[in-house]
Amino acid sequence: MTEIIQKKLNDSPAARWTALVLLAGAMFFGYIFMDILSPLQGLLATSKGWTPDAYGCYAGSETFLNVFVFFLIFAGIILDKMGVRFTAILSGAVMVCGGLVNWYAVSNAFEGSATQTFMDNFMNLPLKWWNITPFYDGMPASAKLSAIGFMLFGCGVEMAGITVSRGIVKWFKGKEMALAMGVEMAIARIGVAVVVLGSPLLANKIQPVSVSRPVLAAVILLCVGLICFITYAFMDRKLENQMGESGEEKDDPFKISDLGRIFSSKVFWIVALLCVLYYSAIFPFQKYAINMLQCNLKYTAEQAGLVFFVFPLGAAAITPLLGNFLDRKGKGATMLMLGAVLMICCHLTFAFVLPATQSPLIAYAAIILLGISFSLVPAALWPSVPKLVDGRVLGSAYAVIFWIQNIGLYLFPIIIGRVLSATNPGVTDPLSYNYTAPMLIFAGLGGIALVLGLCLKAIDRKHHYGLELPNIEK
Repeated sequence: MTEIIQKKLNDSPAARWTALVLLAGAMFFGYIFMDILSPLQGLLATSKGWTPDAYGCYAGSETFLNVFVFFLIFAGIILDKMGVRFTAILSGAVMVCGGLVNWYAVSNAFEGSATQTFMDNFMNLPLKWWNITPFYDGMPASAKLSAIGFMLFGCGVEMAGITVSRGIVKWFKGKEMALAMGVEMAIARIGVAVVVLGSPLLANKIQPVSVSRPVLAAVILLCVGLICFITYAFMDRKLENQMGESGEEKDDPFKISDLGRIFSSKVFWIVALLCVLYYSAIFPFQKYAINMLQCNLKYTAEQAGLVFFVFPLGAAAITPLLGNFLDRKGKGATMLMLGAVLMICCHLTFAFVLPATQSPLIAYAAIILLGISFSLVPAALWPSVPKLVDGRVLGSAYAVIFWIQNIGLYLFPIIIGRVLSATNPGVTDPLSYNYTAPMLIFAGLGGIALVLGLCLKAIDRKHHYGLELPNIEK
């Protein structure tokens, strides 16, 4: 008797890669908004009165609710309970709402409004170590409201991040999963490349000069991202229906008690700590990179953007290649260590060599190497998580990792802003800062990540989690 094999939607390369493009497209637009103000730090200082402290608090605010209200943990539970479709659309809508608040805060309509008066008197807390909020006495009202909008956007984009990761596992498990994750990250990072070139042009080259113009453009793109998620939902529904019809065995229902499996895993915590250390040395760096290059090379924002452009673009080009290598050859734990070594070298170059030489060639070389590092670690990190946890708690596992990551992404922009102020006393020109101390902090994070990478490889060798094995099942 011949067995009838039912072909599911994700067995079609065209269908699963279309689903990936929709998911990655939404993240692409999210990454554009995430860094839309990063190339405009100098303009924010001159036009809105944002000091390094104010900018650092704004940059860190994205993750405040995720960390201190545990929103990401709840997002993971929502994902495991409600599924990819519902959570994707919800995250897209939240991003749009946060983006609109952020745009209003830096628009001319906000200046002189009743909202500005309210924000002037809102959360005027001392700028002390115990003040964990992104607000302080003397912070410009526009920065405060921008931080609130960025918090809301941060809830959406981080929820989208874990949802997209879960969606990729759903469509690519047993197939080209690392390549798919690499392509998704590559597409998202092209968003950063678009920002470093496009944001200064939209702000400065169209008269009158306006900080709000690029933010509005990014909000429109967030709406397009929401449409991508809605379109994906139709494909996802069809796949789930086929999985039910094929009699495919499904996971037991998710229970809150299942989270204990995550929290009791030593290797899971090492991966989570690796994630927070690595991303804390990359994403906060992106917030300050344009200004750092301006200070060291005496460039305009547009010129510095052209230099930094090679970072996300190079990472976008290399990440899928590394993902394909991981799928077919493995060596994930080794890649994590190599990425940490490259990151240390690059940040030390920014700390000492670039200020001494003021060489654009050295800046390009260091940024290209950092882009390779930015490709190595995530391409190896995210596909390893399904090897460590049960499928029914995968959404929560990603959420816990993202939550821990968000602690670093909240703290380090604020820390860097305060260190920058403390090490540049009396400096009022935003193009004259000394960035040696902040770069040393980033290099130190890379050093700790390297040690954890060595520990992870040793544990994998002992317990055979398969982190060094290929992802494609033969």
